[in-house]
Formats: sequence, C-alpha cells, structure tokens
Amino acid sequence: MRKTAPVESPAQLSARRQRRPRRVAVLSVHTSPLDQPGTGDAGGMNVYIVETATRLAEAGVEVEIFTRATSSDLPPVVPLAPGVLVRHVTAGPFEGLAKKDLPGQLCAVTSGVLRAEAAHPEGWFDLIHSHYWLSGQVGWLASERWHVPLVHSMHTMAKVKNRDLADGDIPEPDMRIIGEEQVVLAADRLIANTDDEASELIDLYGATPDRVDVVHPGVDLDRFRPGSRSAARERHGVPQDAVVLLFVGRIQPLKAPDVLLRAAADLIATDPELRRRLMVVVCGGPSGSGLDQPTTLIDLAHELGIADLVRFEPPAGRESLVDWYRAADVTVVPSHSESFGLVAVESQACGTPVVAAAVGGLRTAVAHQVSGLLVDGHNPQDFARAIATVVNQPGLRAELSSGAHMHAAAFGWASTTAGLLASYSAAMANAAHAPMLASRTS
Repeated sequence: MRKTAPVESPAQLSARRQRRPRRVAVLSVHTSPLDQPGTGDAGGMNVYIVETATRLAEAGVEVEIFTRATSSDLPPVVPLAPGVLVRHVTAGPFEGLAKKDLPGQLCAVTSGVLRAEAAHPEGWFDLIHSHYWLSGQVGWLASERWHVPLVHSMHTMAKVKNRDLADGDIPEPDMRIIGEEQVVLAADRLIANTDDEASELIDLYGATPDRVDVVHPGVDLDRFRPGSRSAARERHGVPQDAVVLLFVGRIQPLKAPDVLLRAAADLIATDPELRRRLMVVVCGGPSGSGLDQPTTLIDLAHELGIADLVRFEPPAGRESLVDWYRAADVTVVPSHSESFGLVAVESQACGTPVVAAAVGGLRTAVAHQVSGLLVDGHNPQDFARAIATVVNQPGLRAELSSGAHMHAAAFGWASTTAGLLASYSAAMANAAHAPMLASRTS
C-alpha cells in the first residue's frame, strides 16, 4: 500500500530549509589547521579551515576538526578557539609519511574518526564537511555510517592540475582522479571557490549543477589592511627606496616562483640601473614536488646572476606577513593553477597591487586593471612588462592600490561563513526531504 507523506505547511518548509547544524565534523586528513601555512602541505586550505571553523563557532555551530597526527607529542585533542576542537587521529607512522602515501592509511583514519564519534551520544554530528579528496573518501564512509549529509570542498582538482601542469612537474595519479570522481558522486553538496571551479566540477567531473554552491573564500579584513609602508620596511630591514617584488607561498613548480625570478632578471637586463634598488622577496618553504629539489630556486637565482637581489624568507606568521605585503611594491602570483588565490586577496587587502597569472580563481581574486594586472600564460618577459608597468608609473600604482583595497573588501570571512551555512542548510534540508520522497513512491 502506498504511503502518503505529510504535507508541510509553508512555515514548516521554511524552517526545515533554514535549519542550521548544531555540530559539524570537519575533515582535514593530510594537513592540520595548526600547521604554519607556506611550507609542507600547509597553505590556503589551512587558513580557510581555521577562519571558517572559528566563525562557525561564533555563529553557534560547534566544530570538531579531524586531522592525522604527525607526532607522538601531539595531544589527542587541542582547543583551537571557543567551540572549535582539533582531534589528532593516529594513522600510520607519525613522521616521514608523504601525502602520496596517505591513501594507504585512509582505513586507519576512518577508523579513528568513527571511534571518536562513537564516544559521543548517538547523532552527535549533524553534518560532515570534508576538505580535499583524501578527506572526502573518509567523509563518504562516515556520512553513510552516521546518516548525515556530506559537504565537500575540493580546493584543488587533479584533472585541472594535470591540464595546467608546469614544465617538469609530476602529474597527479589516476588513483586521485578516481577518488575525486567518487567523492563528487557521494557528496550531498559541493563547495566551489569560484564560478570557474564550479564549471570545472560540472564539466570535468560530471557534478550535478544544483548540488554545487559557489562560496568565495575570504580574508581577515581586520588584520590585513593598509598601513605604513615605511614602518613595515623598517621592521623587515628593507631600504626605503627599494623596488620590492614579493612572492608568498609554497615553493613548488605549481606556484611558479621561477617565473618571478626570470622576470626579475629580464627587468635588470632591460634597465640595468634598477639593479641598485631591486629586491625580490620569496616568503615560503619547499612543498610537494619541490621537496625533491629544495634548492632549485636558490640555484636558479645564482644561474640568472641575481642571487644578491633575492631574499629568501621562511613562512611568516600573520603579523610578519602583513608587513611584507605592506612593504612590497607589487605581489606576484604566477601560479599555473589556483582554485582561488588567497595570497592575492591578502595582498590587495593591504593595499598592494598584484600581478598574477590569468588562471583559475585568480581571475576572480584579482580585478584586471582595477586591483592589479592579469597576465596570460607564464612567459617571464610578459610578467616583467606587467611588473614594470606597475612599479614605473606611481600614479597607476596608486590607483591600483586603492582599487586593490576596495576589491578585497568584498571577500570577508563573514560572507564565506554565511555561504557555508546556507549550503549546510540546503544539504540538511535535502537529506530530510529524501525519506519523504522515498515514502511517496513506496
């Protein structure tokens, strides 16, 4: 006999659609939100998780972040902020396990996540938000066991990285591509950083369009804001008359810091007088395939004859990073692929224009000829011309500086958090609606 589902009133339907989760399990298997961005596997995703988790908690949603323990000295649970806990899951050796070897430990990670949830009363988590495909694999099983929706953020995608691969870089394996396809199929909602990423999820991975939500990442606008360039340079020991080109990020072929160094050499060749004032600051550490040859960038600086102009800095904390942005004349982001480009937005929030590759999310993060310049391709000479256009025209730089600050103001974390909550509510509403649809056809 066919069962008739109860008819919801408009008020009941609205309430179900607006329901927020009480508790969210956030999965970040391969990198911890406690790690310093800019080295190893820590980058913009780490910042994203910390900022959104903190603001979700401020909005009344408790967050537990699960990550793999990389040291026996780490406590099982670390409070990150009021309402936010980081849980370290033991899976495989604590140290020396590369990201490419983590798929072999996913069963152990999943077991640890399920065991932690089992210590809570039934129905503890209302939703899972997984970050990166490895976490998505864990979230896929956990969501089925807990009967809660899975929301997934890719951050980077193998098919996109392989399409835009840097010369000499290592392509992502088929195993990752298959894993990503499985997660796309399993997730209740997919979070895309930009419209471009949403299109890639749909066109390259067959994602259902109405399950893809575009939610831009944000920037801490209270911390990253314009300030005294003179004071920032003094704190970092930078001459006041220097022309400072800044790169911030992990040192690996994907991020293309070599393009900046080659562009700097071209600038010097075109204008030898510039050598006296030019300073190239590379702030970050080797990561990914860059770990195979960690001195490649240093060697390239010597090969190009500009080693005396390049200053290598370790990954910087937030206050130091703000000063570097303020001290720079221009921040250069020559990446081959970016799902968004958090560095570009942070720099612009500090009033420093950006010269970036016209790829992926950077086309959203940077407003061409408003907050910076976008460069087609990765020809160092093209980057050199764009950089020279900015630094040699003080009036234009001042216009771009003002435009940069205004453009970045649209990317606050409050807007990101609101977007996530809307996506969470949609995932929970659809999950609640599914049994009703099933009952109507049974």
